[in-house]
Formats: sequence, C-alpha cells, structure tokens
Amino acid sequence: MQHPILQWLGCCDTAYLQMIELHGLVKTFGELRAVDGINLTIPKGEFFAVLGPNAAGKTTTIKMMVGLIKPTEGFARVAGYDIQQQPLAARERLAYVPDFPFLYDKLTPVEFMQFTGQLFNIDPDRVRTQGSELAERFHLEPFLNKSIEGLSHGTRQRVAIASALLHDPEVFVIDEPMVGLDPQHARIVKDILKERSQKGMTVFLSTHQLSVAEELADRIGIIHQGRLVAVGTLKDLREQSGHDEALESSFLRLTSEQAATDAEP
Repeated sequence: MQHPILQWLGCCDTAYLQMIELHGLVKTFGELRAVDGINLTIPKGEFFAVLGPNAAGKTTTIKMMVGLIKPTEGFARVAGYDIQQQPLAARERLAYVPDFPFLYDKLTPVEFMQFTGQLFNIDPDRVRTQGSELAERFHLEPFLNKSIEGLSHGTRQRVAIASALLHDPEVFVIDEPMVGLDPQHARIVKDILKERSQKGMTVFLSTHQLSVAEELADRIGIIHQGRLVAVGTLKDLREQSGHDEALESSFLRLTSEQAATDAEP
C-alpha cells in the first residue's frame, strides 16, 4: 500500500522522498558484531518504530544514523545527505533525543531553548514564539525559569523533546521517549509526535513498550542480534509470525525463531 503522504502528493516515484536510508550498516566492537548489515528506507512522514530485546543493536543503529559513531561498514543518509560525508546538512534537518538526554543543568528551560535556537540559527523572535507554543503543549510553563538541575527526569525529558522540535526537523529520532513520563505527559508526547508525523515529519522511535509501537507506528521493525529480522505493518508482522495475534506474541515468535535459526550449526 502506498504511504498516505505519497498518495497526497500524487507521486509514484518515491526515491527522493526517502528521509532515512540505511545501507549495509555494520558496527563491530572487537569481536562483537553489534549491528550486522541493516538495510532500511523510511519515507517522508512515516512513523517508524523499532523494537528489540536488550543489546539487540537498536541504540547502536541509532547512533550511526545520527552520526554519533562511525559505521564499520555501510552508510546512513538523512533527508538525502550522508551523515558522515555531509554532517552539517544532515543535522540541520534532524533532531535526536536519546533515552537520557544531556541538558545543561545550570540553564533554565527558556535559556536552553534560546541556546538551541542559536545552534540552528533560528531568529530570536521565532524562538520565543515557537518556544512559548511548545512550552504550552508540553505543560512546561511552571518550569520555564527554574534551573534544569532541579527538574524531575520526566520534566527534563519534556524539555529535551520540546527543544528538539524547535527548528521543525524533517526527521525526528527518539530513543525510549516514555522513560520517566507519567501517563498524562506520555499521552501528550505521543499525540504531538503523531501530529507532526501526519504533517510530514518522519519519526524513528525506538522503544521497549510494544503498546506504543502498536498504537503509533505506520510500520514496525524488529532488530534481533544486530539484524533487522522483520519489518512491516502490524498486519505484516502478524502474517510473518504465522498467527493473527497481539504484537507481543508476534514479537516473541519472530525473535525466538531467529534465535533458533542462529543457534543452528
């Protein structure tokens, strides 16, 4: 099925609309092959969720995608730009929020947003306008002038996500976004990311929470032992697992089958 964004554009040639491209990505650490030949393309406006057991290679894949570590083999493109060869052009169009984001503790959220705006050369008036709107959406108004070091993990997480959205990124990569968020604020984050995706922002989300992937994702990928063992819609994954059941059951079947295959001599 053609992606809704492509249908809206009336376009059948999708090559130039691929916002994330991973080609033969490999990362080794000594004898450990943490990522083992991942190939994946994600079009404009797609909400893509990646699942996998602990130490499956999800975060290592993300770090290569956003340019934090260099692949042993292969390459990654963001919005058509090679993240290693054209890092500035790629990062202008990219936002990345790790599971435990780094924030400058001595700054306030307002100051951190101003700092982020300066990094992306955003007009100060736009920073104030966008920052105010994002603060309202993320329920950050009571904390805007308080030192970040005194904020809870969940509030810091919301500051990081709001700041990452400040420059209207074309590609948004987020690792475990619901860590530390209460149900109310988790709902807000999910709604905002889905709204942005529907307006054309490509979202790549890594999570252990299968319910989040099931609720939000247009497509889901499953990484196991460094390989992308399955990718598709929820319906596709059910068909691949051979059973019409919940995502959890499909996930467990697909990863256990891959583990059994890997264990064969």
